[in-house]
Amino acid sequence: MRRLILITSLMLGAPLALLSSAPVLAQGAAGFPSKPIKIIVPFNAGSGSDSMSRYYGEVLGKMLGQTFVVENRPGGSGLLAIGMVKQAPADGYTILLASVSPMAVNPVVMKNLPYDPFKDFRPVHGISVGPAAFVVRGDSPYKTINDLVAGMKKANRPMSVGNYSLGYQLIGAWLGTVGGVPVTHVPYKGGAQMVTDVLGGQLDVAVNDFSGVAPLIKDGRLRALAITSDKRVPNFTDIPTMKESGFAEFETYVWASFFVRAETPDDIVAKLAESMNKAMNSEEGKAHHAKTSAPPLSLMPKEMGEFQMREYLRLKKAAEAAGIKPE
Repeated sequence: MRRLILITSLMLGAPLALLSSAPVLAQGAAGFPSKPIKIIVPFNAGSGSDSMSRYYGEVLGKMLGQTFVVENRPGGSGLLAIGMVKQAPADGYTILLASVSPMAVNPVVMKNLPYDPFKDFRPVHGISVGPAAFVVRGDSPYKTINDLVAGMKKANRPMSVGNYSLGYQLIGAWLGTVGGVPVTHVPYKGGAQMVTDVLGGQLDVAVNDFSGVAPLIKDGRLRALAITSDKRVPNFTDIPTMKESGFAEFETYVWASFFVRAETPDDIVAKLAESMNKAMNSEEGKAHHAKTSAPPLSLMPKEMGEFQMREYLRLKKAAEAAGIKPE
């Protein structure tokens, strides 16, 4: 009899316990954030994506009433930064700034990837999207991408191509394939040192997101031989696309987005996404993107996930066409 009473009381108490816990669950996003939020960036400070992280970290901090701290964790083609976020609690307090490289290129070119970009992480909101640029020193004898290819063939040597991610390495390899010249990849941890070596004459050419080198192109220290988008960039209309340069299928983009662990609660992701969307579409946000030559990628979580998958499939097709296999 005592056992029956105990079981009955537990059964009756269970709904009450669930009801009493419901407000706590509902307060997840309402009380978020209650402490500083980290943004983990897989590149050195100074890259276009790093600058965007710092800009939006400051804006979001003001909107949400908490500090956003940017931590640079370069290395391992983004694996170091990704590992940190993957091991952090899925509570929205650790955000990954991820570009096309770790979220769409790595699964194409790397074997035994220690993470699944589609299952382990979920997009919060897009940040920026734009072309990559092939850049040389401002006083280089090469005026066009075809000049560069012809110069390498005449010299009968591999073309040294600087990059700081597997995404840029894929673009460099693609150039070598379609141009018919061997490529020596020169990897860096970030764009700053790579650009320094271009200016110093240590590299034939470097691949960089256009927004990251636009100021140096504008002042003449760098020259962009071609960009990888299907259209020319406003305010830089003298720079041709790869398609215009005779490489009909050569189209690719550099993009970045905020991600969190896949298990992060929907309401917290929604709060971050809505805040980011509001910041990006404000007059200040639009002005910032215009100033940095980095077009905004204004995509909410679902749309950003669909965009990521399309990019992965497109890059996989490009790699197969260029004969690039996972290593």
